[in-house]
Amino acid sequence: MESGRRVPNRVLLALMLAGLLAWLALDAVSLAPNRIVPGNSYRAFEIGGGWPALAMTLPMLVVAGLAWRPSPQTLRLALWSVLALLVLLPWWLVAASASLVEPEMPQARIGIGVSIWLLLFVWLLTLIELRTRLGLPRQLGWLLLLPVLASWWVALVWWLEPLSLYREYQARSDQFLAAVTTHLALVGAAVLASLVLGALLALAMRRHPGVRRAGFGLLNFLQTVPSLALFGLLLAPLAWLGARFDALAAIGVSGIGWAPAFLALLGYSLLPMVRNMYVALEEVDPAVIESAHGMGMNRRQVLLQVRLPLALPIVLEGIRITTVQAIGLTAVAALIGAGGLGTFVFQGLGQAAMDMVLLGALPILGLALVADAAISALSERLRPGGAA
Repeated sequence: MESGRRVPNRVLLALMLAGLLAWLALDAVSLAPNRIVPGNSYRAFEIGGGWPALAMTLPMLVVAGLAWRPSPQTLRLALWSVLALLVLLPWWLVAASASLVEPEMPQARIGIGVSIWLLLFVWLLTLIELRTRLGLPRQLGWLLLLPVLASWWVALVWWLEPLSLYREYQARSDQFLAAVTTHLALVGAAVLASLVLGALLALAMRRHPGVRRAGFGLLNFLQTVPSLALFGLLLAPLAWLGARFDALAAIGVSGIGWAPAFLALLGYSLLPMVRNMYVALEEVDPAVIESAHGMGMNRRQVLLQVRLPLALPIVLEGIRITTVQAIGLTAVAALIGAGGLGTFVFQGLGQAAMDMVLLGALPILGLALVADAAISALSERLRPGGAA
């Protein structure tokens, strides 16, 4: 407030204005008779006489009005209004599908337009803004998304069979599950290996300044090498090793596949892991270490019982950065035959099939968001003075 007067929440107003402009001016869906023929695009008010679109417009106007004179009560009402919009959006798509798809078009596909994607982005940003303004815990913010996810799941399974993205999934459901498994396996292996190797390097750097200078120099250099270039540099030596040693060939080490992908991911993961672990161990209060020595603890006991527990929140931040980075970089590994969700991205680009691209890109985005939120929540809980 300023001078006893409520100040408008400009962030909410800007977000709702952006949402309204996207909803009114941009294409909401497209209709194609099959996968090959390009579709025709439709704006929201061109479908069903405009009434379904009006039902989505009014809540946005309500939120904009509530943002003009915000208070805890009006912000809570705005929060529920945005949640209602997110829950109702798949059912607007159901109505659009029923209006556009004729019975004699069994292969017709409904594509999600740029307007819908922008609305999802704007409304999720609005939820974050409202959660922050109301001081709600992060965990509650994720719980609020459960009815949204349930609404989308019910609509997809029972009512949105013509949706192009869903049809791409149905045609590749087995491949999709295998790609997710491979993607997670590569990420998990790279993060776990970087955690172990990063801990050893951080401990060595604390004891030997020369190791610290050389180690950070090498790791910084690896970060500057483009991912595709690093994959290419690994092809020849790994192919030579696989051809020369039968034991390596037996576990699949070759110029393409999981081996170069794993080594490249490990190389990119080491810098954030080592840097956070080194800083975390170094920044423990010297007075605490002195007290531990005064209690008779030896060097190993101080490390395991004092330094590591106090450094754990910062170490988890390194794990968070490494995990999110690895989830994205693993998509590129599909170019060298490592599999994963990037396979759909590059196949879709090659076939100019954007829904196949989204079939790979959206799960990668979801995995990154979930990993970021989960590790951040754990780090916050373990931080001194954090959530109980």
